[in-house]
Amino acid sequence: MVTTLAARHAAEIAGTVPDPELPMLTLADLGVLAGVEQDEQDGPDGQALTVWLTPTYSGCPAVAEMAADVRLKLGAAGFTDVRVRLRLDPPWSTDLITDAGRAKLAAAGIAPPSPAGAPVPLRLGPTRLLVDCPQCGSPDTEELSRFGSTACKALWRCRACREPFERMKEI
Repeated sequence: MVTTLAARHAAEIAGTVPDPELPMLTLADLGVLAGVEQDEQDGPDGQALTVWLTPTYSGCPAVAEMAADVRLKLGAAGFTDVRVRLRLDPPWSTDLITDAGRAKLAAAGIAPPSPAGAPVPLRLGPTRLLVDCPQCGSPDTEELSRFGSTACKALWRCRACREPFERMKEI
C-alpha cells in the first residue's frame, strides 16, 4: 500500500463525510478517519483504495453507515474500487477529536470531552467532574445519567439555566 496524491485527495473527500450519530461532525473532525491508502496492484484500473476507519468503540452500530457513506462519496468523486476496513489498534480516543470538532460539539449544545493534556484541577473534598454548560457556560452542572442518546454520550443538566444537555464521554 502506498500513499499517493490520489489517496490524499480521497482522504480529503472521505474526511468530509458526516458522522451518522453526530452529524455536526465530519469523520475527520471526530478522528475516526484513520487513513487512505492506494494499492496499485488491485482493481480494474490498476488502482484500488483502502479507507481505514477507527470506530469510537468496537461495537459501534454506525460503522456500516459510515462505510457506505464513504464509498458513496468517493464513488461520486470517481473512485470506483473502494474498500473500507476497520483499524482497531490503536483504539480511538476522544483525544483524536479536532479543535474544530470540539467547537462544533459545543455549538450544537453537546459538551465536548476535555482536550488531551488538559490540566485536572485538584480539589479537596468530594470529587466531581467539572463540566461547563454549553448553553450558558456555568460550571454548576450535574450528571443525570451515564447514558445519553448514544453510547458515547451522557445526559447532564445545568443547575444555573436548568437546561439539559449531552456530554461526550472521554475514552
